[in-house]
Amino acid sequence: MKRLPVRALGLAALLLLGACTPTIVPMGPPVATPQLEADRLVMADGAVLPLTTWRPDGQPKAVIVALHGFNDYAIGFADPAVEWVRDGIATYAYDQRGFGRQAQRGIWPGTETLIADLETVTALVQARHPGVPVYVLGESMGGSVVLVAAARGKLDNAAGTILLAPAVRGRETLNIFARTGLWFFSRTVPWLAGAPGGPLPFKVSDNIAALRKLGRDPLVIKWTRVDAFWGLVNLMDDALAAAPQFSSRTLILLGRHDDLIPDDPMQLMLSRMPPAAAGRRRVAVYPEGYHLLLRDLRADIPIRDIVRYTQDPAAPLPSSQEHAPDDLRKPLLSVSVPAAN
Repeated sequence: MKRLPVRALGLAALLLLGACTPTIVPMGPPVATPQLEADRLVMADGAVLPLTTWRPDGQPKAVIVALHGFNDYAIGFADPAVEWVRDGIATYAYDQRGFGRQAQRGIWPGTETLIADLETVTALVQARHPGVPVYVLGESMGGSVVLVAAARGKLDNAAGTILLAPAVRGRETLNIFARTGLWFFSRTVPWLAGAPGGPLPFKVSDNIAALRKLGRDPLVIKWTRVDAFWGLVNLMDDALAAAPQFSSRTLILLGRHDDLIPDDPMQLMLSRMPPAAAGRRRVAVYPEGYHLLLRDLRADIPIRDIVRYTQDPAAPLPSSQEHAPDDLRKPLLSVSVPAAN
């Protein structure tokens, strides 16, 4: 049996790389006027984003537009949204393209499309509730979308933003093996989907019942395509790159036990945010918190802090877990803060 020459093997490898590229389905050209309907949002290109809302009786005191995390969908905000309704806060949560009940579930839409959708949805919600402060909240991947959109001036009319453990674990925070593997597999088998073959490598919450519920929910993606993960890393790159322009009024909530997006990427994000906007930026770190802060056993603590922030963005947080500006020069998640009540 003849051995193939090295040059032939190299050519074959190049052909393989050229034959497969990550699949992205971005928004199409405008064909319709965006609409906010009872249980869905219609975007300008005709795409439908499933919508879940929780509203108090009468006029709300504040409104939250909520963006879910990677592989999750809008129902992830059900528990906190019920609590927020009791305080007169309405929540509009939608399934972002590629997730939950959306038609192209599992396929990455691209950063630009996610940002365009958020800008459109926020404008539609503001038009529905004139004169009511609208806050834009993003959890994990959703936090990265909010960060980039705000840094680009797409959310300037919002009353403020709320970032829950924003996903900022970009390529510069990954080791060479992770970066190389992502590059290779996204260009050879981008369609390949994988799921953990056992316990998750990260503990995302201490609420076992909530994690089991996630595992049983058929709309939570369990098998992630390589190119979807590649797209997520691109988004996290964009979020870190956008940090120097992020000057929005914001509340950033982090868990000390978050090992999915650990201290180094968070510290990098915060260190890049403009010092001139420090007075508009508040950061709270929860000693018992994990990545999914609103699903943790002590989710009531950040839920109450978010209520207070929407009532008065300058008021002290009920948890007393806010960091002083000088603390943010130290390793963020190792700074000593008092235990929550």
